[in-house]
Amino acid sequence: MKKTKLVFSLVKEQSIFMTVVISVLTFLSVLALGIALAVGGGVIRWNNQWDKYATVQITNPDNTNYVKKVFEENSNKFSNIQEISKPEMERMLQPWISSGAKVNNYLPVMYEIKLKKSGDMKFIREKIGARAKFLTHTSALKTSISAGWKLVSITTLILILMLTSIGVCISYISRNIAMLHKHELEILNQVGASDNFIARQMQIIVAKISSVACLVGFVCALPIILMILSTAQSARVGLMSTLSLSTTGWLVLALLPIIIVIFSVYITKKTTFKILSEN
Repeated sequence: MKKTKLVFSLVKEQSIFMTVVISVLTFLSVLALGIALAVGGGVIRWNNQWDKYATVQITNPDNTNYVKKVFEENSNKFSNIQEISKPEMERMLQPWISSGAKVNNYLPVMYEIKLKKSGDMKFIREKIGARAKFLTHTSALKTSISAGWKLVSITTLILILMLTSIGVCISYISRNIAMLHKHELEILNQVGASDNFIARQMQIIVAKISSVACLVGFVCALPIILMILSTAQSARVGLMSTLSLSTTGWLVLALLPIIIVIFSVYITKKTTFKILSEN
């Protein structure tokens, strides 16, 4: 296959500027998409199972044995019963208490429970409700779920704005390149070069730069996404603890830089044809 030689290319300043701009926009796009996928997956995952979860808080120590007895007598209804330790509760409360405050004596005995069937929630609540606080995640986390979907909407909007910005930048840069190399374009037209040949020249230049820029943006965004997921998974309870990226999510995330490169090349071709038609 015959390799197409470049008739003209970007000067150093143009290449650096274009690489930096696309790198930053790719970084923000990958970050926005990663957060949107993680939060969206977390919301869906949590929404499919939250009606089976509840938290039991025993504020009066005298009722502890009664609650444990209920757990034992109805063990066949539970998928999981886990007591939250005092150190874990202290860590969760740390942002809301002053430094050095001693809250250990005021913390309730707390259990996280998961039922096998959501239909058993009412029965267990009636058995425990008189002796302990029974908080279903259905009622407690509606606000969090709503906030999760709003966050997905915001990050999706940011992603759209980033892709739009990339398109505008590529269009502007392509037009700027054509103006700077107007003399070369006129010569190419005079020797009979087709519009496709000239557009291909521009596409090769933009493809090379955007490929490097997208790779840099993706590599820089990846550690931050991993840090966000790691922080979320260390959360003990709540919507944050469900955030993660599936294999499909990682694949979509990896495809985004490729899509941006293809998008950049397409915008370059459209802009170049428009400029040539004006001349």
